[in-house]
Amino acid sequence: MIRREFITLLGGAAAAWPLAARAQQPGMVPSIGFLGSSTASIQSQWVAAFVQRLRELGWTEGRTVAIEYRWAEGRDERFAEIAAEFVRLKVDVIVTTGGAAYAAKQATLVIPIVFAVANDPVGSGLVAGLARPGGNVTGLSVQLAILVNIGNPSIAFEIGEVQAAARTLGLEIATLEIRSAKDIVPAFETLKGGADALYVCVDPVLNAHRISINTLANVARLPTITGVREFVEAGSLMSYGPSWPDQWRRAADYVDKILRGAKPSDLPVEQPTKFNLVLNLTNAKALGIEVPPTLLARADEVIE
Repeated sequence: MIRREFITLLGGAAAAWPLAARAQQPGMVPSIGFLGSSTASIQSQWVAAFVQRLRELGWTEGRTVAIEYRWAEGRDERFAEIAAEFVRLKVDVIVTTGGAAYAAKQATLVIPIVFAVANDPVGSGLVAGLARPGGNVTGLSVQLAILVNIGNPSIAFEIGEVQAAARTLGLEIATLEIRSAKDIVPAFETLKGGADALYVCVDPVLNAHRISINTLANVARLPTITGVREFVEAGSLMSYGPSWPDQWRRAADYVDKILRGAKPSDLPVEQPTKFNLVLNLTNAKALGIEVPPTLLARADEVIE
């Protein structure tokens, strides 16, 4: 959904913003500067989706629109260099993501810039506001809400890992902090439709209320992800995390060794070795989400 809206937005920008400029150059097709933050091979699926949607909107690469591809190859310092090149080429619109959009904005206040995803575009100054971005920059901001019981200190590591992963992907983060079950409903009310997905840092309090949490999430049409299978059984979209039955079986190994005379201080703490991906296709259908066949093939369990 986000991807389709983004490319529709780009098509509109390419069609409307530079018409006057193109009218002065008969026979020339509009041009798009595609600033890829990584490499062509890594972002090949993004390019394919982008070009396909443009074609659906009436823009055929090489015929009715030209696309100049440049790749930063994971080097942030390349963003400004590529943006400056696009300015020299006088492209009609620049399309990019996150950090590269800031470099493009520094390079031009005239050429329209569309970002596919950006982390907190308002707070970072990329746009003036979501409803009215102002200037020459617009695009899509994906917000991940994280529901967490901050009264549970053991969950701190998971929160940090989820936040780090979200920032790497350029996702805006909204942390819903609770301390008890009575805080769950008010936490959802603070979102006011501003999130695109929900990650639940499961602990005993949240697990005990997984049905009500899933109900609230589904009413808000939030795809919900956790690390615990039980949440998916109760109506979440998916979970990926350690196999808890396997963890308990391995806990029995520790108990066996201790009963046979071993000291806990002599038994190394071990990491999980078995992880399960569980998908709920019923929830996906209710939310209008099409699960890619490649993801289905990797699932350890599919709930239908």
